Amino acid sequence: MESTSAVATAPEGEEKPHVAAPIPGVSGAPVEPARSRVVVVMPAYNAARTLQRTLDDLPRDSIADIILVDDGSRDGTVALAQNLGLKVYVHRRNFGYGANQKTCYTEALRRGAEIVVMLHPDYQYDPRLLPDLIRPIEAGEADVVFGSRLRGASAVRQGMPWWKYLGNRALTWVENRTFGLGLSEFHTGYRAYSARTLERVNYAANGDRFIFDQEIVAQFVECGARIAEIAVPVRYFPEASSASLWDSTRYGLAILQLLLRFWLHRAGVMPSMQFTCFADR
Repeated sequence: MESTSAVATAPEGEEKPHVAAPIPGVSGAPVEPARSRVVVVMPAYNAARTLQRTLDDLPRDSIADIILVDDGSRDGTVALAQNLGLKVYVHRRNFGYGANQKTCYTEALRRGAEIVVMLHPDYQYDPRLLPDLIRPIEAGEADVVFGSRLRGASAVRQGMPWWKYLGNRALTWVENRTFGLGLSEFHTGYRAYSARTLERVNYAANGDRFIFDQEIVAQFVECGARIAEIAVPVRYFPEASSASLWDSTRYGLAILQLLLRFWLHRAGVMPSMQFTCFADR
């Protein structure tokens, strides 16, 4: 059994997350080697009702490994993932979405990933689009690719709450101007990263909550990563995770604070080690 170590940080004085060793599962059918070593990571919390459907739709011939990190689920997520033969890592309690991603990326890189795909196991995003998501990275055209819910068909008609749509559009407008980009969305849970790009950013310094998603974007921008996007449909249904209005409001305010810190860093007023790039390894 392999040993693992936690990379997710906790506030001063709080217990840090412990990552258990992979839980032995039932081996699935052998997977053909992918052109690039693609590792899918699933940050999971109470995903037992949707994990099977998400996994069933994944194109296995494009994937070398699947890692699920459970962040203190209270349902049967861990047992189900074990039975499905996934590589499972467990946080002793819920440390947050950002802390979950830190473990996901560290374990994926430790397993020799060349491309890391984050896919939420709530079946909100279409797993079948994974080959399209990684194609710009494999072609050498991008370092980071987002699956955008706002690039194609109307997200509102697909079930996105109107207040979430408006908030997403407004924050994306501000982020595009701060980062000098022209993306249709920054707040997707379907992303692909080249391993080389992940290794250049200090993602361990990011927050343990939802703001992690935007902090790592700021780091990519500072390190000169090429960011692309593809259109992806989205599903909204009771089992799919969705932040409340209050949580979304707090998240939006946190993004504005981040953008201010990033602007001050770039202006040289308040340089931050969080946005400092590591040398190529």
